[in-house]
Formats: sequence, structure tokens, C-alpha cells
Amino acid sequence: MGHGPAYKAVVWWYTSAVARILLVEDNELNRDMLSRRLSRKSFDVIIAVDGVDGIEKAQAEKPDLVIMDMSLPKMDGWEATRRLKADEKTAHIPVIALTAHAMSGDREKALAAGCDDYDTKPVDFKRLVGKVNALLEG
Repeated sequence: MGHGPAYKAVVWWYTSAVARILLVEDNELNRDMLSRRLSRKSFDVIIAVDGVDGIEKAQAEKPDLVIMDMSLPKMDGWEATRRLKADEKTAHIPVIALTAHAMSGDREKALAAGCDDYDTKPVDFKRLVGKVNALLEG
């Protein structure tokens, strides 16, 4: 027996109200837009500006989910994700890859690096939030 809309609404509200998201994004405009929009959806947003900062914040802050840009300074998102997934303290945290390079094979590359899902820029916010909620509920 499936769950009805009221149950799904409660689950969405609960996961959204308490979920902490680490946003790893070096582009200030993208970072500000995404963090504002995620905050308006009641997510607690933690910011990191490069791959090294992302790993440090994931270890210190223990977010419920990471949105990881793949093109980052200091350490790219591919390597940062591999390191998060190799560390037993952070391996369980779902990671959504974000990339402006919607090239053939990027999805497979993201999944191979340990990402749990993949999305492209420019960000379709409704689609991204759907992926966030699916991973948080899963």
C-alpha cells in the first residue's frame, strides 16, 4: 500500500525542516543563488568555496547531503567526492554532482567518483530539490 499525499507532504516538511546541506561551489553568483533558494526551502545551508574546504566542512559539520560543483579550485569536485566516499566518517553522506559540462559520460564519471546523483548547470532548481529530497528520504 502506497503513502498518500498528506504523508508525503509531512515527510517532505520533516526532511526539509531539519536537513543540513553542504554546498560546495566556487562561483559566487551560483553559490549565493543556490544558498538563498535552499534556505527558503528550510534547508540549513553550509558553504564551502573549494574542494579542500568542502572536505574539511563535511568532516566538521556532518551535513545530511552535499551538493558538489565538479569544477573547483585547489581540488576538483571529482577528487573531493572520492575522498569523502573513502573516509568512513563521511562515506554515508549523499553527494549530488553539479557540472556545467553536460558532456556525454559526465553522469557515469560522477557516479564512478562516488556521487549519488548528478545535475547540470544552469540549475533547474525544482529538479535539483526533487533529487535532494529523494536522497534525503531514501
